[in-house]
Amino acid sequence: MIMIDQDRPSARDHREIGRAMGVFAGHPDVGAGLPLWLPSGAVIRHELEQFAREVALASGCQPVYSPVLGKRALFERSGHWEKFSEDMFPPMPVGGDQLVLRPANCPHHAMIYAAEQHSYRELPVRYNELAPMFRSEPSGSLSGLSRVRQIDLDDTHVFCRPDQLRDEVVLALDALLDAFAVLGIDVEYLRLSCRDDGPGFLGEADQWRQAEAELRAVVAERGLDWREAPGEAAFYGPKIDVQVLDAAGKEESIATVQLDFNQPERFDLSYIGEDGAAHRVLMIHRGIIGSMQRMAAFLLEIYDGRLPVWLAPVQLCLLPVAAAQREAADDAVRLLRAAGVRVRLEPDGSLGRRIQDSRSRRDALIGVIGASEAGADEITVDDPASGVRDRLKLARLAELIKEAVGRRDRRVVLG
Repeated sequence: MIMIDQDRPSARDHREIGRAMGVFAGHPDVGAGLPLWLPSGAVIRHELEQFAREVALASGCQPVYSPVLGKRALFERSGHWEKFSEDMFPPMPVGGDQLVLRPANCPHHAMIYAAEQHSYRELPVRYNELAPMFRSEPSGSLSGLSRVRQIDLDDTHVFCRPDQLRDEVVLALDALLDAFAVLGIDVEYLRLSCRDDGPGFLGEADQWRQAEAELRAVVAERGLDWREAPGEAAFYGPKIDVQVLDAAGKEESIATVQLDFNQPERFDLSYIGEDGAAHRVLMIHRGIIGSMQRMAAFLLEIYDGRLPVWLAPVQLCLLPVAAAQREAADDAVRLLRAAGVRVRLEPDGSLGRRIQDSRSRRDALIGVIGASEAGADEITVDDPASGVRDRLKLARLAELIKEAVGRRDRRVVLG
């Protein structure tokens, strides 16, 4: 797990870290809040996406795809237009229709569910999509990767019977907590966000009470600190928020398991019960990794850019001491890349400067090949995060990195 350095909040700005590592960039001709993922950032995002897909499949999800556009009528039916139209991009007139960039993925997934009739025996159905959605954020609120206008979201929607609610919430929460353990994210506490007596909550009070009781039982069994927050529920259902501390020690909600009484009613989503009649299905929103942009920003800050080796854009920066070792370094690069290691060769300039540049980029490991190493088919390897140094056979180093990446370990164990 990550120990947060409370004394260095100013050093943990993902925008500065991202600039040093070459993670993302912006350009006025592209537009504010629309970051460009550079090659190093693309590695981080690809690995997060792959991890999200593996977690989704392991927890029984089926992958789906849906368009980023929808008719305005779709979002009027879902309720998004009424509640969030100010945060949506204006409709585009096309062929007599008004098309809208979606602010959420759930209406499309509701329509995927509605495309077929479902029996009670088929449920639960879990649709997962790593999909873009769009928010017309004010320019003054945009910030690096943490606040953007296109959000690429690891998004799952579960359609289940009411008697399956508790098991589905347990499955979602356990998958989420397991994934956070791999990522090295400490959970501060779980927040059960409930309704209060105020107006604006959709659904019957008895339905809310029963659902909140189920969620309360689930969080109480997790063995983690949890708190109840009346009035913090979404208007369409109660939820469990996963609360964490960012690198500056500020609390934020980074993941949610959310019940939804609204979409099934609005889209008339049902299943055929054992009695042969149609029954209203229950919908659960959940995501494990959540927004790729926000998660990348969060991880860059809590790790100060020294990401786990499986996420690191450069897993080994290779430095030949002199031109005489260039051939040995080229051979090492070929072997390491063949083993799947992300390696960068830096042959030119003073060794001290190249080492410093590699440290500034937060490369996971730094490997040096001098005359002695070249003659023995070895590399002297430094781990800047731990301060450990070791001299290893090239094949052994490739094996250690490959094993650590395969297990999604935080570090390669040297020594």
